[in-house]
Amino acid sequence: MARSRLGSLEAAVMDVMWTSAAPLTVRQVAEALASSRAVAYTTVLTVMDNLFRKDVLARDLAGRAHVYRPRTSREEFAADLVETALSDSPDRAAVLIRFADRLDEADVRRLVEALEQHQGRGGNSRR
Repeated sequence: MARSRLGSLEAAVMDVMWTSAAPLTVRQVAEALASSRAVAYTTVLTVMDNLFRKDVLARDLAGRAHVYRPRTSREEFAADLVETALSDSPDRAAVLIRFADRLDEADVRRLVEALEQHQGRGGNSRR
């Protein structure tokens, strides 16, 4: 899956998609965005088509319109971004240290708990 940072409108569209319990049409997303920003229906259509081409959204035909849904959760998407950043760096340890330095105490505790759970499951053999 192609993973990269989202543009401003892409992120706004994905916020709508990730908070929806059901797949949405372009019109429904455009209406949801209208309360916070002026954006044309055709612009939302273009952005959602781009997100489909980037494999961030999936779509199915429902009557004459497509309905879209996220391919992954927001959390999985964020984890993929971190993984991509690590993969793109020649020094993964340096990236992890810089990342940890930016975390507040609550997030450090969550990270430690996640690492302990990870170790308890036997770790990940991908690396």
